[in-house]
Formats: sequence, C-alpha cells, structure tokens
Amino acid sequence: MIGVPHPDFGEAVVAVIVSSDPANPPDERTVIAATREQLAAYKRPKRVMTTAALPRNTMGKVQKSELRKVHQGLFG
Repeated sequence: MIGVPHPDFGEAVVAVIVSSDPANPPDERTVIAATREQLAAYKRPKRVMTTAALPRNTMGKVQKSELRKVHQGLFG
C-alpha cells in the first residue's frame, strides 16, 4: 500500500497488487470489502491497482517511490 496525493484528503491509500492470474484480476470492490474487517477506515485503500510486477531494487525491496510516481495523478 502506498499514499498518493488526493485533492480532498491530502493523501489517499492505494493498494498495488500483483495478480496470480493476469487474465482475471481480482475485483476492486471485493479487495476493499475484505479490508473492512482487518483495517481501520483511514488505513483502507481508496483504490486497488493491479500490476504485472512490482518495481524492486537490487536488494529485492519494493520501490514505493516508483509506485507513487506512476500513480500520483490517480485522483487528479
């Protein structure tokens, strides 16, 4: 999950997931509904984006800054 700029909230949570079946990605509403039981309202994602692979550095860590750059205009 990453934070991206949002015009009303300042920043909004976006979940970026890698689908095990790219031809049939999970439904955004289903993923958000599943988080209702686990997360507080302010931590729940406003959007769910599916990608083929997450950008990683040489140590194998996910580069969240790259994900933020890609999705920064999502709520524009």
